[in-house]
Amino acid sequence: MNDIKAVMIGGSAGSFQVVTKILASLPKDYKLPIFMCLHRLKHVRSGFVEALSIKSEMPVIEPFDKDPIRPGVIYLAPANYHMYIEADKRFSLSTEEPVNHSRPSIDLSFYTAAYAYKSKLAGIILSGANRDGAKGLKAVKDNGGITIVQDPKEAQVDTMPSSAMALTSIDYVYSTDQIISFLKKINNA
Repeated sequence: MNDIKAVMIGGSAGSFQVVTKILASLPKDYKLPIFMCLHRLKHVRSGFVEALSIKSEMPVIEPFDKDPIRPGVIYLAPANYHMYIEADKRFSLSTEEPVNHSRPSIDLSFYTAAYAYKSKLAGIILSGANRDGAKGLKAVKDNGGITIVQDPKEAQVDTMPSSAMALTSIDYVYSTDQIISFLKKINNA
């Protein structure tokens, strides 16, 4: 666990409260980059980053195409763009067709992060109402990364974590508080 270099979080319906609780719990000097792919309304362009920034001591930004990945920053997939993590540790944004009826697609972000970081990635799937993220979390597992799902019993909508559990072997099924403890532990490793 002490060689994790990045964290990828995916969520949809019911995940906003969990995400804000996680971000509020992380210290300002958190070392790892955190990538977040959250389903949200595609025509709402502002307010989401601001809402998350209010809760977070870490900077929360929507990356631009080809931005380099920096440690200690929370990167949120921009509304209506797929967010890819490149092997050279840069972002690539795309307006290709939606995947699983979603753009950004959690699966696509997870696939590319899993390829870029291999065993040094922790992937986390939170509450959500569709199966987006299940195949992506399997890619994290297949590349040697750590896989975590929010406990379906705690999730507001359990479809996403349950779908991931049905598709691949999950390392940890955690409550929100356990996810926070895990993130703090890998930061101090």
